[in-house]
Amino acid sequence: MSNHLKSACDAVLARVTTGTPRVPGVVAMATDRNGNIYEGAAGMRSLADHTPMTTESVFAIFSTTKAIAGTAALQLVEDGRLDLDAPAKHYVPAIGELQILEGFADDGTPRLRAPKQDITTRMLLLHTAGLGYDFFNESYNRMVQSGQLASIVTGSKASLNGPLLFEPGTRWEYGCNIDWVGQVVEAISGKRLGAVMQERIFAPLGMTSTSFALTPDMRNRLARIHQRGEDGSLTATDFELPPDPEVHMGGHGLYGTVGDYMRFIRMWLNDGMGEHGRVLKAETVAMAARNGLGDMKIKKLPGVVAALTHDAEFFPGMPKSWGLTFMINDQPAPTGRPAGALAWAGLANCYYWIDRASGVGGYWATQIFPFADPTSVGGYLDFETAVYAASAARAAA
Repeated sequence: MSNHLKSACDAVLARVTTGTPRVPGVVAMATDRNGNIYEGAAGMRSLADHTPMTTESVFAIFSTTKAIAGTAALQLVEDGRLDLDAPAKHYVPAIGELQILEGFADDGTPRLRAPKQDITTRMLLLHTAGLGYDFFNESYNRMVQSGQLASIVTGSKASLNGPLLFEPGTRWEYGCNIDWVGQVVEAISGKRLGAVMQERIFAPLGMTSTSFALTPDMRNRLARIHQRGEDGSLTATDFELPPDPEVHMGGHGLYGTVGDYMRFIRMWLNDGMGEHGRVLKAETVAMAARNGLGDMKIKKLPGVVAALTHDAEFFPGMPKSWGLTFMINDQPAPTGRPAGALAWAGLANCYYWIDRASGVGGYWATQIFPFADPTSVGGYLDFETAVYAASAARAAA
């Protein structure tokens, strides 16, 4: 860890945990292909009891779970057991029962019709199947509020049965697609998703503190989720995902440490090779890291449930694509991230990027609702910028 990188990143963490408004606590790490080049923690795990944040703190990583579930699916493709372009209902018949929402009757009943084409697992990985999230989509939110659809955070099978918002394969819409991918993985493997991940991803990568269920040791290190008030204040909450969910949600259900996720990022930087064995073939990694949308672009996420999310868009105005399963920035980003890098985020303000061209990646973890918290996002972008600036300074020296 260079002194320049450490001082620059430490300053970012100190600023966001002591300024106004602030974040309660943050863990940030950056890695190259060989190992972590920066590790930092600042602030508190919980403002309720002033427990200090440490690099071993455990977070609800929400949608940064998606890339891990996608990796489990890609392993089955390599095994010859999953055809990404076959109808997904061949593996999970319930997917074939989903219908397209065409509006609501006067009494609030959804008006539905059968889709003209089948959903494939590739569509699920690309978020083009037609599924949404209630906190990003008005129709889904209406159904949740009226009791016609269970909220996705219940971890229930019922929460996956939201209607399709358009004909499969015709648009990009962020939603519960990867939760269905997890169901595909379970159907093929005959095991729960968490067991598949443990055997085929966590063990080869040495990820010892990542799981759908909190062990006693992980709970002792758990960072609390805080709610940001309209006045900028922060209040520690008791929000937790279900401890023993009916469904291991491949889209959002994991808890883990930033250090564990860095091992996952390094695997993608190293063409699928983990510290204790290969996780994916190099050609699979290259395929997954390419734009899978063609000319389609991803769109801004509208904040429909104000307590959970603001409107959210990375690098507004810049075209962005999607791989299996990551966002891809099609142009160089102002942080120094080159075009073609991979990235995404989690609902409680967790953010990561994977730059395979430069061989660097990072993860920024806070625990705040709503998503796209300006203080946390600003800190994350400053952190990423500091990593690239230090790399450029080192290259010029």
